[in-house]
Amino acid sequence: MRFFEDIEIGTPTRLGSHMFTEEDIVAFARAFDPQAFHLDAAAGARTHFGGLVASGWHAVAISARLRAQAWARDHETLRRQGRPVPRLGPSPGFKNLKWLRPVRPGDTLTFLSEVTAKKPSASRPEWGLVFTRETATAQGGELALEFTNSVFVERLEA
Repeated sequence: MRFFEDIEIGTPTRLGSHMFTEEDIVAFARAFDPQAFHLDAAAGARTHFGGLVASGWHAVAISARLRAQAWARDHETLRRQGRPVPRLGPSPGFKNLKWLRPVRPGDTLTFLSEVTAKKPSASRPEWGLVFTRETATAQGGELALEFTNSVFVERLEA
């Protein structure tokens, strides 16, 4: 992530990919979302899912992890170039979360973040708000997840 002024609307960032294994799906579900169709293939087979599926929150958590890793790589590049690194503030939240298809064991999702809007913070002039469309696409090209994210980014010109 760059300084607020350097961020261009329409800029996409490929965050990376993640393959969901049965073991990972069950481990996440045990810790955070213990529903039968996330914990057991036979139990999932008796539901409308027809088998084991990942928690939607599991996909959101992977998106957040990959986004943080992408920012860390970008910041490391800036440091190596001897350039200043912007501070990132908290996210004031997300909206329009859509889980569009079940994620099954063996599915690989590719995560993308595209800047859709930005505006200076009305209450904190040293910060700007950046809005992104976050997506996860399955190996077959089907959109599996999408939401709008926001984050505070340091401004150069306050």
